[in-house]
Amino acid sequence: MVKRALLALIGLITFSAHGVVILQYHHVSETTPAATSVTPAQFREQMQFLVDDGFKVIPLSQVVEAIKQKQDLPAKTVAITFDDGYRSIATTAHPILKEFGFPYTLFVAIEPIKQKFTEMMSWDELVKLAKEGADIANHSWAHEHLIRKLSNESQAQWIARIKTNILDTEKAILDATGHNFKMLAYPYGEYNQALQDMLTDNGFVAFGQQSGAAGPYSPLTALPRFPVAGQYADLKSLKAKLYSLNMPVIAQSPSDPELTGGRWRPELNVTLDMSDISAKQVMCYIQGQGSKKPTWLSENKFSIQADLALPAGRSRYNCTAPSKARNGYYWFSQPWVRPRDDGSWVKE
Repeated sequence: MVKRALLALIGLITFSAHGVVILQYHHVSETTPAATSVTPAQFREQMQFLVDDGFKVIPLSQVVEAIKQKQDLPAKTVAITFDDGYRSIATTAHPILKEFGFPYTLFVAIEPIKQKFTEMMSWDELVKLAKEGADIANHSWAHEHLIRKLSNESQAQWIARIKTNILDTEKAILDATGHNFKMLAYPYGEYNQALQDMLTDNGFVAFGQQSGAAGPYSPLTALPRFPVAGQYADLKSLKAKLYSLNMPVIAQSPSDPELTGGRWRPELNVTLDMSDISAKQVMCYIQGQGSKKPTWLSENKFSIQADLALPAGRSRYNCTAPSKARNGYYWFSQPWVRPRDDGSWVKE
């Protein structure tokens, strides 16, 4: 009996790693599209809540290193990221973050900055932010849909093109700022297994736009982030996410988000460590189709499948479960991306 209790305790210690919540922002402005924006007042309120509730904000690179080393970061650990490099980050978000002493990472694409697109910060502004503590990282050369092949482009030609894209972007950032983190944020949150394999071969980690807490169970080329904007911009919505835990996914199939060949209702099989999870409390949500209980195939493996075909474009399966031992929910999200039936892509 004592031995069994000890083994159970060891299991909980081994598999109870706290999740790190990575927040993803775009605009901090009252005049930009609501779907990708928080207002300055909302942003300040969120940062103040992190202070008041005892959260620790650390650099994203530190999160990555902890996950690589399977280190258990403390509860209430958060990292802050921004995508694209909009000017409101320099003029509005940066001063607030500087006031609170919070580090952050800014993922930038090169071409929009070079072309001086509307509301995009300049290279001079970007370099200034880097000198004042912002970490500058890779968001592709021109914010492309990286998984989409060009007309008549072979698989080998596509992966060679994307490799050049990512490496050229990394060099441009290094030359301008001295930063070389080898961290990529996928534009639009789109990726596939071949892209992940190429990034691994070249020493990169990568971040999606699927929700969930990052941690030792997260793939290093599919690290989750919580988007903060639109209907998810208010503090009430954000609070629940800040306490989320890294779902202990031991195995899953499939893991490739890109759907092909008419497989528009993917069946996802997930194997969990159940040390701190009750099977009857696991609930999944099919984007656009509502909540659905998973089908349990064994004591620690479940299956979830959409009832209807997922629409062309991007979708997600989200699954959550409350912790039995602490405050918070385990949270797992699997993104999907599919073309139209004729193989063409949705225009965005």
